[in-house]
Amino acid sequence: MEYEKHFFRRSNLLIAAYIVCLVFFVGILYDAQIVHGADYRSESTTQITTTQKVKTFRGKITDRNGKVLVSNRQVYTVSFDPDLVADEADLIPAEGNTVHSESVARAMLRLLQLLREQGIVWEDGLPVSQGRPYAYTFQAAGSTQRLRFQNFLRDRDWSSTEITEETKLPLMSGKLVKAFELSASSGLTAEDLMGLMRREFGIPEDFTEPEARMVLGVLYELRLRTLERNAATVPYLLAEDVSAELISLLNDGGFSGTVVDSKAVRQYHTDYAAHILGRIGSIPDKEALAELNAPYDAAKEAGEEDLSAYHHYQLNEQVGKDGAELAFESWLRGKEGTRAITTDQNGKITSELYTIAPQPGGTVALTIDIDFQAQVEAALANGVETAKAGAKTDEERERMKTIGGAAAVVSVKDSEILALATYPTYSQRTYQEDYKELSQDPAAPYHNRAVNGAYAPGSTFKPMTAAAALEAGIIDTKTKINATGHWTYPGDPNSYANCWLYNSSRGRHGRINVSDAITVSCNYFFAEMGYQLGLDRLNEYAAAFGLGEHTGIEISERVGSRHENAPGEDQSPWAGFGQAQQLYTPLQLANYIAVLLRGGERLDAHLLRDVTSYDGGAVLYTHEPQVLSDLDLSEETVAAVKKGMGDLVAKGSLAGDFKDCIVSAGAKTGSAQVGDVVANGVFVCFAPFEEPEIAVAVVIEQGRSGAALASTAVQILNDYFAPGDIGYTVVPEGTLLP
Repeated sequence: MEYEKHFFRRSNLLIAAYIVCLVFFVGILYDAQIVHGADYRSESTTQITTTQKVKTFRGKITDRNGKVLVSNRQVYTVSFDPDLVADEADLIPAEGNTVHSESVARAMLRLLQLLREQGIVWEDGLPVSQGRPYAYTFQAAGSTQRLRFQNFLRDRDWSSTEITEETKLPLMSGKLVKAFELSASSGLTAEDLMGLMRREFGIPEDFTEPEARMVLGVLYELRLRTLERNAATVPYLLAEDVSAELISLLNDGGFSGTVVDSKAVRQYHTDYAAHILGRIGSIPDKEALAELNAPYDAAKEAGEEDLSAYHHYQLNEQVGKDGAELAFESWLRGKEGTRAITTDQNGKITSELYTIAPQPGGTVALTIDIDFQAQVEAALANGVETAKAGAKTDEERERMKTIGGAAAVVSVKDSEILALATYPTYSQRTYQEDYKELSQDPAAPYHNRAVNGAYAPGSTFKPMTAAAALEAGIIDTKTKINATGHWTYPGDPNSYANCWLYNSSRGRHGRINVSDAITVSCNYFFAEMGYQLGLDRLNEYAAAFGLGEHTGIEISERVGSRHENAPGEDQSPWAGFGQAQQLYTPLQLANYIAVLLRGGERLDAHLLRDVTSYDGGAVLYTHEPQVLSDLDLSEETVAAVKKGMGDLVAKGSLAGDFKDCIVSAGAKTGSAQVGDVVANGVFVCFAPFEEPEIAVAVVIEQGRSGAALASTAVQILNDYFAPGDIGYTVVPEGTLLP
């Protein structure tokens, strides 16, 4: 009996506890669904999903052996975004003009003062002096800066004057004439401009003049960016690659409007090949943007459904500006990803996922060997400086400050570019630090002489004329011509060409064949060949050898020019030995020798070897040589021309220069008078003589005779064919290099 009482007591307690829990649970449900149901329902359904572009890494650039030349490095950046300043109501555009509140100016001043304390310098393109009395600095400003300032004035309707280097004062617009209560248009002084800008951009009255000028410089840059991008505001990048210490100060200090972010910047691992590698930079304007997006727009207009193969650029993107960075932009840029981010009504991220994963750019392997490139640059620099040291007068020494030179080395087998050197040169590593000084250097170190410098070929053109005369049947390898030294145009004794031997000693070369004529560089012989070929046929052969034609190189190049007769003239005799009005690049000269040695097959001279995926796991592209034309030269023609160039080295005037060359070779010198100054020196060669592997061209401005360049060419050949280094071994991606 007692047991039953205990049982019922426990049962009642359990039932009571159950009822209490049930009531509590019902109460929670009632509160959640009835009392606060609407609130929770709204909160549960209010999810904000946004998509963000996810930046990717730009691909690496390596040499032919896998040595990394350009890669990426993550750095901190500091930007200013007016939209993030607390007083946003003051930033609403009014009739197209952005009105900057005092809060923006104060936030900006606070940030700029910190940056200045940290020794950071930012861009300020406002062409007004930094202190009073304010004055315009149009002469010091570049053409782009002047154009941007002109657009700024027109946008504010303050002046429509075209701003040039000579502009003293822009004329006031009718709007300002009325505002200043003037009877006629007057010059807008820099003092007037600063007053207008202070009012326009809401600069507080308590700002000192230096503080106002500092802030106005950045506000001006911000306004320019809104003009260029058609946006109300655009974040302005003030500094990049800043220290972690500065980032800590910014994060702890609550700097309103400041955006701290990170980005990948290019890191250069070599001081060489600067003209080949190139640089990246922002898209400068809408015209450049439209040009970059032309393939995408064309595909879209054509109705293509899948546009993933085309990149749609934005104005804030970094793109290749020149060199390999520009040439191989499509391989290097990679593909941005897309990330979907879902947040609740409180801004808390509830989910995050990639809808499209970012794909890093490919690894571009160039045809150059960076170690050999460094040796060629050193040999060229020594040659140019030696030429400068030969100046004998102050006038000549002053003139020689502007000279430079170039060298090109190509593979005879397939016209791969093994080295491409220009002197003076620069380093991509220190480009920003050196720019101001080097841009004012009269020798123009940023000018890529190897592909954009065009020079008269002089006697280096004679092997081409010899091959043309042999192939056209004008002569054969045994034909001998009596070279008397003084060639006269048939029917016109007043039109003549003298051989160098005749000019120096009234000498003559006598009866010589085509190989002999190349060895002794007889102007008489090649004037006759040029005359018999005629200019049209001579130019046809020159074009087939690639002279005055695009070489195929992927970076920007100058095409050069072949001589064209004026009405009633015939310059074919002079063109036949490399004179008349013809200009070719060092790369064209080197490649023409390679074409000759290949028997007339003209292949594209190229820098791209292959492209692999970023991790090296897949080959995306391998360059196959492209046949641009083919003369199909006879073996006898090639042998005769080679013999002439080989004899010049073995027993001719260059025998002494080539005595220390470690490999057999063939060569041809050239010099071309440029106005009244010393002649440019031009030199072409190949090696080894029996089985040619490389063709070389060297040009030194005002380097006198081409023979003076022989030592430079010999050094290049010795560097390439150094014992134990003949040929190159391609090292797979990821292999450790010695």
